[in-house]
Amino acid sequence: MEAKWLHDFIALSEQGSFSRAAESRFVTQPAFSRRIRSLENWLGVALVCRNRYPLELTPAGEAFLEQARQLLAQIYGIRSQLRLSQQQTPGLSLITQPALAVTFFPAWLHRLRPALGEGLVRLNTGHYHEAMEQFVAGAVDFLLCFADAGDAEALQRPDVDRLQVGQDRLALVSVTCEQGKPRFQLDDNQPLPLLLYPKDAFLGALVQRECLPSLGERPWLPVCENALGEGLKAQLLQGEGVAFLPESLVRDELATGRVVVLEGARTLELNIDLCRLGEPRSELAERFWHQSRLQALAAHC
Repeated sequence: MEAKWLHDFIALSEQGSFSRAAESRFVTQPAFSRRIRSLENWLGVALVCRNRYPLELTPAGEAFLEQARQLLAQIYGIRSQLRLSQQQTPGLSLITQPALAVTFFPAWLHRLRPALGEGLVRLNTGHYHEAMEQFVAGAVDFLLCFADAGDAEALQRPDVDRLQVGQDRLALVSVTCEQGKPRFQLDDNQPLPLLLYPKDAFLGALVQRECLPSLGERPWLPVCENALGEGLKAQLLQGEGVAFLPESLVRDELATGRVVVLEGARTLELNIDLCRLGEPRSELAERFWHQSRLQALAAHC
């Protein structure tokens, strides 16, 4: 049995339909349905009444729901305890998405460092739902993530504190040719070669839902998918296509003119949030949160 199956089942019970639950888990509905079926096969019982609308859980499903929540809490609690037992040096821990670990975190931490002294900061990376699961399970002190209007329910809980600490912008970018013009343009007749995040990735889902429709009737062709923005950037600079990327990822190239934003495609403002669950777990964590709040307030003045 896989932990993600338990998360899927809990999401299904909360969302009330396979389609909404699949969207909340950033997977396609067929893939989500297969994972629920795999959980049922592993348990040997049906958990969902598939011939009922709205969706209902079977008696076995109702009985298993709370057990699934407890299992996840135990799994992540054990992991957290084991990790803490291995840590010889006290510090604080964060988890963030790979893009933010590269583009935002280093400079942000540098600004916070005077308040932290020599305290050890441990940064883990994981894709959106992996990061969310670790945060909700209490495996880390803080979650640093892109915010979205469709945030997971886990971040809507009353015991989750959120603080906007930064902002980015998702834009369609192209490398330039020798004349300084975009190598690829929206008004060309040829299909636009697109370098994409996978659909089940956080930014990939945003691109599919919000950005691609803005291309209208402009023909486009997916030429590569890569879950890592750095990988998409490398291919972009090779001239293999255009990509919707956080502008911070190509900040230097935009400044020099090696990369430009293509006019006509939709851009998305991306808020960057710092989240904590419940009370701070250490004096260092409290200082970190307090200083983050002060810097955020100063930035908005």
